Amino acid sequence: MKPCPECNSNNVFRYKKAIDSQGGYGPELLPKLAPGIFSSAKIMPVVCADCGYVRFYASQQALDKLKTSKHWIPVENDRL
Repeated sequence: MKPCPECNSNNVFRYKKAIDSQGGYGPELLPKLAPGIFSSAKIMPVVCADCGYVRFYASQQALDKLKTSKHWIPVENDRL
């Protein structure tokens, strides 16, 4: 997570725990990767304190589900 890919700073922070990827004001960020039907996948937010660059990392649980998901396809096979 360090250094920041935008400004190369090491003044980078992450939230203390993973948070839900579905908020009340926006779309679900990781659809179909939640551990259950009444939950949403978790993400880890990271922010650079110098330039404000924000990144989100999928939780390991979401990554494990991604590998076998029929709803997500590898980018090289994408035909938009």
